[in-house]
Amino acid sequence: MSQNEVLYMAKEALGTALLVGGPILGVALLVGLLVSVFQAMTQIQEQTLSFIPKILAVVVVMLVLGPWMLSVLTAYTTNLLHELPTFALH
Repeated sequence: MSQNEVLYMAKEALGTALLVGGPILGVALLVGLLVSVFQAMTQIQEQTLSFIPKILAVVVVMLVLGPWMLSVLTAYTTNLLHELPTFALH
């Protein structure tokens, strides 16, 4: 296996991970920021207040985008399994 093939596989893996994980992390970040602003405005200093909205937002994103995420992961896995024999032959 050459260095270019390893870099290609690593690039595909990282790209897929960012594509699938990005929306979840982005929504969790946005909800956390909104809850922090709300806590600062109301002077509520409860540390556990941010967990429930984040969990609910992540669950909603996973329910809405779950089929798309599964298709992206399936396409990546199919591509990897199809190209794996060509990597092993070198």
